[in-house]
Amino acid sequence: MRRFDWRWLAVSSGFVIRLMVAGLTLAVLAAQAETRPQYGGTLYVTMLVAPASLDPADNTQPDSFARRGLTQLMFEPLVTMDSNGRPHAALATSWQAASGNQRWQFRLRRGIKFHDDMPLTAEVAAASLRAANLTWNVFADADSIVIELNSADTGLLAELALPRNAIAKRNSDNKPIGTGPFHIVDWAPGKKLTLAAEESYWGGRPFLDSIEIGMGTSYRDQMMALELGKADLVEVAPEQVHRVSLEANRLASSAPLELLALLFAREVTSPDDKLLREALAMSVERSSIRSVLLQGAGLPAAGILPNWMSGYGFVFPTDADLPQARHVREQVRGIPKWTLRYDNGDPIARLLAERIALNGKDAGLSLQTTSAASADLQLVRVPLPADPWIALADVAARAGLPEAKSQGGSVEDLYAREHAELAEQRIIPLFHLPASYASAPTLKNWTLRPDGSWSLADAWLGSGKP
Repeated sequence: MRRFDWRWLAVSSGFVIRLMVAGLTLAVLAAQAETRPQYGGTLYVTMLVAPASLDPADNTQPDSFARRGLTQLMFEPLVTMDSNGRPHAALATSWQAASGNQRWQFRLRRGIKFHDDMPLTAEVAAASLRAANLTWNVFADADSIVIELNSADTGLLAELALPRNAIAKRNSDNKPIGTGPFHIVDWAPGKKLTLAAEESYWGGRPFLDSIEIGMGTSYRDQMMALELGKADLVEVAPEQVHRVSLEANRLASSAPLELLALLFAREVTSPDDKLLREALAMSVERSSIRSVLLQGAGLPAAGILPNWMSGYGFVFPTDADLPQARHVREQVRGIPKWTLRYDNGDPIARLLAERIALNGKDAGLSLQTTSAASADLQLVRVPLPADPWIALADVAARAGLPEAKSQGGSVEDLYAREHAELAEQRIIPLFHLPASYASAPTLKNWTLRPDGSWSLADAWLGSGKP
């Protein structure tokens, strides 16, 4: 009978144990590596909008969540605002307001340079803000800038935190240069933007080496690019959110920040016109449109501001009242034929417009949908800033109404201002929609800002394993 060599067993067992320990150690190290930020790599992003300009102050370019995110990759404001509405230092380290809140002074952070290696000066910062705000009196005072307003404005800090007020240096070729974490490498307007990490960025070099951003990409093509591994971060249309959430994609959505509304091209012209607009507002079946066309996304709205922002949005009724709509319509003799414009580039806009036209028809109104440039009213999307007073001011400007100014910031004042804007009957709110994005598992530590845009300054690329 063969004798068993226990010495071999001891040696071999020890070897196996050492292998197991080594394997476990490697697994732990690999897991730790996945949780630690890694430098390097190119992030691929796609978006629907196709901006022709990157200048933060260019008001010919429509506002969008994507444009907000783009701007904040390259440019920076004097201050930023957190999700609780508290200001934080950015390019300005401190600020103070004189009595009455009409004169503000901001002390600039020292040692900041633009991407062309030129220093940030008070003169350049003042010129940048003057370009974005033609009614402001802005001037340099040593290493500070002073802003003098025509009237008191306690909301100036929130206004300065907006991407459109980011500081840009404009050279003779009128191309803006920023101080942000990424600088421009290549720019094909409306098509593609390539950015590279700013090695000497004052806030610390980004983890990513570069970002490539494809523009003018449909929602369908964006999702296809994500599924094929050709994109790391894409936009998700509201009506696609439910489906995407059921798949393996990582989905992130902001608070409902985008106002979907009907906007009339002109002010109310007669008592009959006023009644017809009332009838249309009461005829829209927001609940069924949300369930069927928007696939449950967003929230029905009859107010301009979402409830989470104002706290009183629930007081505006959103339910359709077809009998009352018909009663109001019957008080008018002769029904005009309104044209309702929708954006042909929005994949669901035509369906929404057609459904609204059918709702109006049920109330005895006549609406003809069109994608032509001129119409009696149009279906619009308005990305709202996170500050309620600025949001009302932006909507008022879009509707051609007097500008809303902060009046102490009380909820009562805010409600009175919103009620006054709605009373003009230039706009019929329909829904508040979130900004939604899907990302590849390789993309780590990207975040959503309070304004619905993505933040990629601290993002990094990993292996994608959970």
